Amino acid sequence: MSGPTLEFWNERYRSHTTGWDRGGVHPQLLRCLASGELQPCRILVPGCGAGHEVLHLAAAGFEVTALDYAQQAVDLLRHRLRGHGLQAEVLQADVRQWDAPQAFDVIWEQTCLCALYPDDWALYARRLHRWLQPQGRLFALFMQTAKPGAEEGWIQGPPYHCDILAMRAVFPSTLWQWPKPPYPRVPHPGGSAELALVLAPSRIGAMD
Repeated sequence: MSGPTLEFWNERYRSHTTGWDRGGVHPQLLRCLASGELQPCRILVPGCGAGHEVLHLAAAGFEVTALDYAQQAVDLLRHRLRGHGLQAEVLQADVRQWDAPQAFDVIWEQTCLCALYPDDWALYARRLHRWLQPQGRLFALFMQTAKPGAEEGWIQGPPYHCDILAMRAVFPSTLWQWPKPPYPRVPHPGGSAELALVLAPSRIGAMD
């Protein structure tokens, strides 16, 4: 498989070189909860990392399943959940191979897609579609890391730049219902930003 290895991610957590980690709950999640757009349900958080969002969702009454490729991240999150007296299912898994035993109402996609090598994006997107209920929703935050004038900046990562036109190809309208632009841009403390969208499965086209 292309891209960063399992040992790469475990070493990131061992050495605390996790620059993508905001150090707290994503502000977009707080907005979605405060507005009522996101309410307690069965929710999947792939690429959960230290699990700030998992802890917050579990405390808010969600039935949370969290995935991460790095065992170091899984162990950290399980420890944090125990320390807060909270419940969530936390699994070490490769999202390119894992299959959900039951479809979810919502998927919170924050840092998983941008951590995958771009060659794997289409495969991951199809699995996201498979993991959702027909009436489910994908809350996506597409990482924006490209700098003006930089050539081929999208292949530098992780995190990898998720160009919005590339995302339209990865999440095609035959499988996903897209909201109309413009899309909210959420600044990241590290100097990048994310575009916030909510996609819904479309049953117009057939899946591979």
